[in-house]
Amino acid sequence: MGRVVTGWIPDFPVLACGVQAAEAVAVVHRDAVVACSAAARAAGVRRRMRLRVAQARCPQLRVVERDLAAEVRSFEPVIRYLEDTVMPRLEVIRPGLLAAPARGPSRYWGGEQQLADRLVAAVAERNLPARAGLADTVFTAALAARTGQLVPLGGDAVWLAPYPVGVLGLPRLTELLKRLGIHTVGQYAALPESRVSARFGSEGAAAHRIARGIEARPLTARSSLDEHTVAHAFEPAEHLLEPVTFVAKAVAEQLHERLAAAAVVCARLEAGVELADGRTLSRVFRHEGRLSTLAVAERVRGVLQAWHQAGALDAGGERGIVRLVLWPEQLSAATGRQGALFGERHTLEEVERAAARVQAMLGHQAVVRVELGGGRGPAERVRLVQFGDLDTGRRPPAGPWPGRLPAPHPATVFQAWLPAQLTDDAGQPVTVSGRMALSAGPAHIAVEGHGHAAVAGWAGPWPVLEQWWDRERGRRIARMQIAAADGRAWLLVIEHGRWWAYAHYG
Repeated sequence: MGRVVTGWIPDFPVLACGVQAAEAVAVVHRDAVVACSAAARAAGVRRRMRLRVAQARCPQLRVVERDLAAEVRSFEPVIRYLEDTVMPRLEVIRPGLLAAPARGPSRYWGGEQQLADRLVAAVAERNLPARAGLADTVFTAALAARTGQLVPLGGDAVWLAPYPVGVLGLPRLTELLKRLGIHTVGQYAALPESRVSARFGSEGAAAHRIARGIEARPLTARSSLDEHTVAHAFEPAEHLLEPVTFVAKAVAEQLHERLAAAAVVCARLEAGVELADGRTLSRVFRHEGRLSTLAVAERVRGVLQAWHQAGALDAGGERGIVRLVLWPEQLSAATGRQGALFGERHTLEEVERAAARVQAMLGHQAVVRVELGGGRGPAERVRLVQFGDLDTGRRPPAGPWPGRLPAPHPATVFQAWLPAQLTDDAGQPVTVSGRMALSAGPAHIAVEGHGHAAVAGWAGPWPVLEQWWDRERGRRIARMQIAAADGRAWLLVIEHGRWWAYAHYG
């Protein structure tokens, strides 16, 4: 492979949120920091840091949940501008990081340094900071872009040698190498290739190639692109973006099945749409791993929304999308994936495929995943998000949450509280005073639809006073745990003098 130029916009996920430059901001995904502003870094926040640790280091930290589709939309105008002014064909590694072959553009602009300067200047014309790097491989060029360096021809291995093995981006491999006394990329590159493949598997072998300055996915498998290209035609032309995004999942699934049948994988993927007025719009995505069905759908959705906002989909006469096409590029032999420990039979890819099939039959809302969040009550700590979508809803912070119910957690949390009655030995309702004192010991419990039972044990009450400053969302309740003589256990709440069954321990 020839020389590669990369362009990097520092902290692009933060910039895509539209926050002020001087504000301490962290963009998080799954309770880990994926990007942070300069002010947050100055306070000690770092990428891959757990959210709770980041908030402890920077109490005034503003936390923003990552929205990958929004980042794609924000990055797309930059890509189109660079294609018009610097070089005609770019690959998006991720929003904020791009790559392209450097041979042709460097000749046009008068050299590699001139190409890097022009790339940085063009991004600056979009009012964004940027750095550029050149090397023989995409990985080295992306790393060089962080410091704005040009790695000499054939010098990737020497340039990478002093870096710690953690830059390879494989945490488990990094931990293992450190235990073996291998701390730098150069030490890892010096290991015999055959020993690396036998000891660390295909993932370790790919990282070893990177450490030696060789592309991790060489073009060892050759086949016609048309053989694996998949497409979907819309009749009549589709004017809405959501149906096209939904179809992208099914089309991506077909692509993965074809590649798996041919025992190949692709490092690049081009997604394109043919419009009713005869125009074609496309975008190339690169990924050093495997672009899953969900990853393809997210990228297609983001770039379609960016084209729609820019008016590119409606620029011609007749409107609508008539065809969606996915072209795999840079095919290489599939080396397989290491199986899970303890005999698990299903891999993540199989779960994704099964979920996509169910959604294709029953609709996008039919499959959901669980996202854990903050909150004191069990219902507040769990969110159900449609499989394949980003969790864009309002999520409580991770904590701390004084008064949170400890384990064991209820087996069933009712979406609508069930009316309940808690009475004493005389049959009088049990009440709770403002100082959390019971009027009498509970003796009997009755929950609508679950009959009556004697109380065998109880704990509480515990007060919960939340958002007292908000009239609509403010709530003052007390909770109790009740163990019934029939073997059931309940979590009750009392609000405005009335008892409700909040959850059931079963």
